[in-house]
Amino acid sequence: MTAPVRTARGSEELIRAEEPVLAHNYHPLPVVVARAEGAWVEDVEGRRYLDMLAGYSALNFGHRHPALIEAAHRQLDRLTLTSRAFHNDRLAGFAERLSALTGTDMVLPMNTGAEAVESGIKVARKWAYDVKGVPADRATIVVAADNFHGRTTTIVSFSTDETARAGFGPFTPGFKIVPYNDLAALEAAVDQTTAAVLIEPIQGEAGVNIPDDGYLAGVRELTRRAGCLFVADEIQSGLGRTGHTLAVEHESVVPDVVLLGKALGGGIVPVSAVVGSREVLGVLHPGEHGSTFGGNPLAAAVGTAVVELLETGEFQRRATELGAVLREGLDALVGRGVVGFRARGLWAGVDVDPALGTGREVSERLMREGVLVKDTHGSTIRLAPPLTVTAEELRGALATLEKVLTC
Repeated sequence: MTAPVRTARGSEELIRAEEPVLAHNYHPLPVVVARAEGAWVEDVEGRRYLDMLAGYSALNFGHRHPALIEAAHRQLDRLTLTSRAFHNDRLAGFAERLSALTGTDMVLPMNTGAEAVESGIKVARKWAYDVKGVPADRATIVVAADNFHGRTTTIVSFSTDETARAGFGPFTPGFKIVPYNDLAALEAAVDQTTAAVLIEPIQGEAGVNIPDDGYLAGVRELTRRAGCLFVADEIQSGLGRTGHTLAVEHESVVPDVVLLGKALGGGIVPVSAVVGSREVLGVLHPGEHGSTFGGNPLAAAVGTAVVELLETGEFQRRATELGAVLREGLDALVGRGVVGFRARGLWAGVDVDPALGTGREVSERLMREGVLVKDTHGSTIRLAPPLTVTAEELRGALATLEKVLTC
């Protein structure tokens, strides 16, 4: 990192300054980041921390990856926004490269992950009415319990997290909730009104819940038989995190629609997309859906650079190879402060012995030792370092976790 940028206000003062002027919808760890590069961040006092969260996978390529920064700089000097009222010279190339990377026909560009989910819901409903022939306003979507797809009013309507739901009703109808990883329950919920089954291939916010082998393939077969869509939310799990471009590839599954976000913007700009078959995305016509910033030239330039990084396969290989280091280190901690974990690629949910503290408390201890993670629920923490992390850095983080759990 270059020389630290000093601020007139220190961490404690800046945290206090946020209290009266920012809505209290987050409870961040008490660290104030001022600079970052690769897998490391630096606070306003110049203390360095290893980032083992990577913006919930938004920073898969690390902070300020040179190729992504260069792409953004080049585009900033040319054109940043036209709105979709006009064409721009970057969008076609982005869509071509992204559809090729994901093996899909068409791209619907948006900005945030929640927008991608909302767009996927709209597309599925439109497809149900126009193609499947579901009677007007009768379409349903089947989702899994313990899901996390975002925080808009519609999305929290089918959440089972009461913290996300309480006080935000009335809720949007049209959703059925079944247990995750339960094909029998899913089959019982699907009927002639079902437009789609919407699931995360791996449930991130729930603690990196990984389904049994065969579950995703079972969902694909069930939806095919039932004549409804399989919509995979790969916003956290996709774009290299699990060792494949998409997590569904672990079972060689091809959904009808894939929702992407987070890492698609390279940690520089918010970029999301709905990708899928022409039969499905082709149901949209001018005026039926849109976004002023969706597909803007700056986003398209950065998104194209992200796709170029993934086309090499380097980051997918790194996630696989370093994932083995992560699992080996966590295996050694089971029974020594860790009661269990779930991991795929460079992504793990780690269940800490509740007697040693909550996930929040463990995260705070790690922060004080120079490692940044985030809790999920109870005594579970998640580990999702940038795919640029080294094996040595990863082992150092695991040694620090051992220290805070065994001292």
